[in-house]
Amino acid sequence: MSVRRQCELLGLHRSTLYYQPAGESVENLHLMRLLDEQYLRTPFYGWPRMTAYLHRQGYAVNHKRVQRLMQKMGLQAIYPKPKTTRAAQERKGYPYLLRGLEITRPNFVWSADITYIPTRHGFMYLVAVIDWYSRYVLTWQLSNTLDGYFCLDALQQALSNGQPVIFNTDQGVQFTAHGFTDCLESADIRISMDGRGRALDNVFVERLWRSLKYEDIYLKDYASVPELAAGLAAYFHFYNHERPHQSLNYCTPAELHFA
Repeated sequence: MSVRRQCELLGLHRSTLYYQPAGESVENLHLMRLLDEQYLRTPFYGWPRMTAYLHRQGYAVNHKRVQRLMQKMGLQAIYPKPKTTRAAQERKGYPYLLRGLEITRPNFVWSADITYIPTRHGFMYLVAVIDWYSRYVLTWQLSNTLDGYFCLDALQQALSNGQPVIFNTDQGVQFTAHGFTDCLESADIRISMDGRGRALDNVFVERLWRSLKYEDIYLKDYASVPELAAGLAAYFHFYNHERPHQSLNYCTPAELHFA
């Protein structure tokens, strides 16, 4: 099939097929790495404090640049915010169902979240689905954009091996998209969503990101996407099957999940 015909079927102009978006500069990639590291330590920092932090480290950056980089990374300060805007009418709201809930077995509550992953020459986004009781990482997917397709792929892959009673996420557009919520509702899974500005509502995934980055990503400094993907596969196998958790009485997630 010709390139012209392929573009016609996809509804794309041929020029978009050959367009190569400009990547971030080496300096911006370095700043994004610093912002990511600081965000893990102080997730309540917004762009004003992040700008001040970079100034104290000797970087002459203005707040607009910091705002743009944080937005690109998907980072937002965690604190209760006033409800000054209303959600779109077509987006259905879901309550947070886990407050005070006793979780006593695997596959009762699953959760998903997205994080920014730096590499030596660029960056990727990672989504993971985790079981709350065992901390077992059920599946994960990488993407070079923040669209919702890779999140839906991860969800469908996880559901191919079982399903929870409740599935919890934040209120990001990837998880409130009709494709994602319809997939859960069609399987009769109850949907729970974090309150606005409440990172602790999804605390186990946040702890996973911290462990992953300090124990692997920042130490290995992956140079390419294939190298990153191979490294993540090795780390998640280690995390699930070899790394004992103090909160799990020093069992591994796999031991608890499949007990």
